[in-house]
Amino acid sequence: MTVDGAPRVLLVMAEASGGIAGHVVDLAHRLTACAVPVAVATTPSSAARLRFDGEVFPVLRSGRSMPSSVRALRRLVGDLDVVHAHGHQAGVQAVLATAGLRSAPPVVITWHNALLAGGAAGVAGAAAERLQVARARLVTGASADLVQRARELGAKNATLTPVAADLTPWSGDPAAAKAELAAAHRLPADRPWVLTVSRIAPQKDLPTLLDASAKVEGAAFVVVGDGDPELTEQLRARIEAEHLPVHLVGASAQVPQFIAASRLLALPSRWEARSLVVQEALAGGLPCVVTDTGGLPELVGDAGLLVPVGDADALAAGIRRLLDDPDLVTHLSEAGRRRAAQLPDGDQVADDWVQRYRAVCG
Repeated sequence: MTVDGAPRVLLVMAEASGGIAGHVVDLAHRLTACAVPVAVATTPSSAARLRFDGEVFPVLRSGRSMPSSVRALRRLVGDLDVVHAHGHQAGVQAVLATAGLRSAPPVVITWHNALLAGGAAGVAGAAAERLQVARARLVTGASADLVQRARELGAKNATLTPVAADLTPWSGDPAAAKAELAAAHRLPADRPWVLTVSRIAPQKDLPTLLDASAKVEGAAFVVVGDGDPELTEQLRARIEAEHLPVHLVGASAQVPQFIAASRLLALPSRWEARSLVVQEALAGGLPCVVTDTGGLPELVGDAGLLVPVGDADALAAGIRRLLDDPDLVTHLSEAGRRRAAQLPDGDQVADDWVQRYRAVCG
């Protein structure tokens, strides 16, 4: 502890560029503002993208390089009060790095994703979960199903730890935003936009979105985000071959403007915890059609439409309902703003973490 009793914290994160990375950076900034000494350990490529002025250690590796990563982490933790790992890879490396140390700091692990793989990968994932539960002082989850999974594996104090988004809606003119974005990304300005903000990754199930787009007339599907290059090319090839009304615009810092310019948000993910873009859409009054999985039902509440995972017909039907029913859009827009007002903001999330750090150090 520092002289004023603040815990010294190391945030550990494996390779990440989406919501986990955004949460870790936001938490680091807010902990710093609370006078909590904090550093971040991550992979070299993630370190290069992080917008954090504090100490960042680009030491994490995976696969065959994991032993060197664990050794590097082990050298960092000696003078710390808490090691807070985000995600399964970071959690495994954190508990291995502190194992056997005479004065090891407590390890706190936050699970942000479910392990969905089957076969040998599923067996290895389950073993990794058990290792984390056995060695960590505290395991938390970004959604209730992750908390339940930790409890099933024996975590006694597993708890829900929400991830906060920036809930300040964009205050400009939606029509002007749509015109600007349409010109910048060659999007049709005369059609309503069905927005998806997502990493290009298998878990996000964008092929089902493409299937749904073929069943919806008169709308443009706008996908904001980047990721797996091979999957991106596969999606582009299919869009071109089938003449689908889907536009992959890549990563963008103008997500709030896209939210303001769109008619609805569609999220076809196979699994999500506490989606940041859904929180942003709720705050912006943008109706949502999301899959009934993970933390999405609890997050959305009565402010959106739920559809089964992998069901393109149901996803398309939900999208058509919102395109064709302005009264439903108004109802869900108002409900979304009410739901967003109930969600914790970043300062509350950081304050809660400071209290948890003090508790595990006590």
